[in-house]
Amino acid sequence: MTDKPILLVVEDDPGLQRQLKWSYDDQEVIIAGDRDAAMEALRTHHPVVVTLDLGLPPDPDGVTEGFATLEAILQARPATKVIVASGHGARESARRAIAMGAFDFYHKPVDIDELSLIVRRAYHVAGLEAENRRLADNAMGSDKVLGGIVTGAPEMIKVARMIERVATANVSVMLLGASGTGKELLARGLHNASTRAKGAFVAINCAAIPENLLESELFGYERGAFTGAVKMQEGKIELAEGGTLFLDEVGDIPLPLQVKLLRFLQERVIERIGGRKQIPVDVRIVCATHQNLEEMIGQQRFREDLFYRLAEIVVRIPGLRDRPGDAALLGQYFLTKFSRENGREFKGFTPDAIAAMSDWHWPGNVRELENRLKRAVIMAEGNRLSANDLDLMAKGDEASMTLKAARETADRMAIRRSLARGDNSISVAAKLLGISRPTLYDLMKQHGIEVPD
Repeated sequence: MTDKPILLVVEDDPGLQRQLKWSYDDQEVIIAGDRDAAMEALRTHHPVVVTLDLGLPPDPDGVTEGFATLEAILQARPATKVIVASGHGARESARRAIAMGAFDFYHKPVDIDELSLIVRRAYHVAGLEAENRRLADNAMGSDKVLGGIVTGAPEMIKVARMIERVATANVSVMLLGASGTGKELLARGLHNASTRAKGAFVAINCAAIPENLLESELFGYERGAFTGAVKMQEGKIELAEGGTLFLDEVGDIPLPLQVKLLRFLQERVIERIGGRKQIPVDVRIVCATHQNLEEMIGQQRFREDLFYRLAEIVVRIPGLRDRPGDAALLGQYFLTKFSRENGREFKGFTPDAIAAMSDWHWPGNVRELENRLKRAVIMAEGNRLSANDLDLMAKGDEASMTLKAARETADRMAIRRSLARGDNSISVAAKLLGISRPTLYDLMKQHGIEVPD
């Protein structure tokens, strides 16, 4: 018994078998000389990573048996990272192997250092995918994730922790971020973590309601206040009594209504339209916008005094492109969700899809990612979603679709996630990654990841 990860080497050359077996001190190496032995080892030892020589008996001078073995391995265990080796028509074999689902390809004769690097990265990617699946499954079945946010990025975890800290304080909170970054999910998470969790959470999108109707939606109206007011109607502020009122796109509130909202925030009383009775309301205000309110104040489009009433605590939410690793993590989450909803089964993503999701600029943020995944799950014909299925094969992005880019992206994601899980401790992160502290420092420098304070 060993705690070392298992590496299955499928190779029929006895000399190369011995060389590979003694070249991997960090792995428990299992040797198989043909397809039957490889499949038996796969069932017995469940290796995460496999190196496979395409020249296997009974076709040692060709690739037929090797490709049949690759297909059998991926059918039996689709998540296995298979690293294919061949000296026969390397270019064509490489394209075919990757198309079938191989993780990587290298050309014989074997360079142990190069192969070792590919093997280590394969373990990184396999661990990352396993973590992604675990997080996605937890997110699908748990209500304990703040606001339902699925993330592994330190930048977003910092936001979640900040919201958790202010949740129990009786202050107004302003969430600043681009559209589609999850502002309403965070607002709900704040409400659920607060002492007002038993009260109502009432949300209103100030940009979606015509200006002449927004006042009545917020403050309500008395019977006969205007044509069509056949009965008294409570506004959203009253409906949120004892709970939280979420004002989405607060920057779209017209100036005259800003004055009335400011008075409510100062006095904590309202008057319905057409009424004279002052009604006290105990409600917490959480607001959000994608606009630059400070710039709007300078343009006299937003009241400065209202801004300071609403922005007692300001939380800035990073866009998806500024949350390394979250695109692939959320992609797995949405793939699982939409596959279940549509009765379809997928084995995951192709390497080019993972690289494309990680490198895309995501102008529409999480909402755009969700839309692309929903469409891909419905329309895709293969058993793995590709960059083409996600419509992420834009011109000029070809360099980011390479396996090298995918591996580098996986390295960055693994490093950032280990730092987040280790609370930015270099020692803990290095231990989680199974490397030394100097090696981690070197990798962080290589990938442009700042050393945490």
